[in-house]
Amino acid sequence: MGVIRGPCVDVILVSSSPEDFPKLQNDTFLRAARGEETEHVPVWCMRQAGRYLPEFRESRAGKDFFETCRSPEACCELTLQPLRRFPFDAAIIFSDILVIPQAMGMDVQMVAGKGPTFPDPLKEPEDLQRLQVKVDVAKELGYVFKAITLTRHKIEGKVPLIGFTGAPWTLMSYMIEGGGSRTFSKAKSWLYRHPEASHMLLRMLTDVIVEYLLGQVAAGAQALQVFESHAGILGPSEFQEFSLPYLRDIARCVKDKLKEAGKDVPMIVFAKDAHYSLEDLSQSRYEVVGLDWTIDPQSARERTGGKVSLQGNMDPCALYAPKERISEIVKKMVEGFGPRGYIANLGHGLYPDMDPENVGAFVQAVHQHSKRIIKQM
Repeated sequence: MGVIRGPCVDVILVSSSPEDFPKLQNDTFLRAARGEETEHVPVWCMRQAGRYLPEFRESRAGKDFFETCRSPEACCELTLQPLRRFPFDAAIIFSDILVIPQAMGMDVQMVAGKGPTFPDPLKEPEDLQRLQVKVDVAKELGYVFKAITLTRHKIEGKVPLIGFTGAPWTLMSYMIEGGGSRTFSKAKSWLYRHPEASHMLLRMLTDVIVEYLLGQVAAGAQALQVFESHAGILGPSEFQEFSLPYLRDIARCVKDKLKEAGKDVPMIVFAKDAHYSLEDLSQSRYEVVGLDWTIDPQSARERTGGKVSLQGNMDPCALYAPKERISEIVKKMVEGFGPRGYIANLGHGLYPDMDPENVGAFVQAVHQHSKRIIKQM
């Protein structure tokens, strides 16, 4: 069966007027996302608010993960912690992609030593009837919007604030598998045994995601990232059918609604391990394509043909290297991508046992080497 198309969600953007927020002082990240010239390559890290920071572990000690996600004050504090240590060029709101399945009526728990767990995952197509189809996003996910608005004020315009969501296939894979997995064979079996039900679920998720992203912009998000973290579990054909159309629909619907409201917010798509689809991703209406570390920078530039800015893609494990080696790796990476239309990042998130000083060395090296390269141009 082909992809089930649905109309864009009818959402009216209601937001604070821009003067309600402090004036943005560093727009390097936003300019790079749009392919404009910058004085240096901007840098931020996925999971930059995380367990590698002792202050994060102290703040989170003894507290339930999703209770923390539902506290705007806690999310704001965790978002700001890395900015106090490092000169990042962007912040990303502290939250989790699995708040969407929760909003649709599923129980999700963060189990110590195991990770996200669904006690009662979807097993058969009939289980879709358990899901809330028409989600009141403002009611169910309003705590995220409050966290974004609070953080926009508390960040005092130092850097832009990124909002985010999980992509439909990645969320679907968790909802069926019941948690993390090496193969996600339960979720993938749906694609082959129940293609119609799979598309129905992906469409339901897409509609909620569009409204959720628009709500984040209304709350103050200045850029949006869509995490297709499990893209690499799919082969090229399955990605073309069960992931890419929904990624495109998200960008199209969000962009169209923002345009109606006179807003222009850059969007990033990060489809991990989907290098077979770089050309398609670069034509899917996202301004930025995020890359994991398995892609050569120059090859990525050639294959995307200058249509988008690129983000990434240092192997997170390179941060275990001595600081001098980190600087060398960053230099090669920045030279490979070139300083225009490029946002430095890791190819995945920071790991809990990483040394904060090495994260600082990474940020410093990006700024240092990119400034030198731009001066020589």
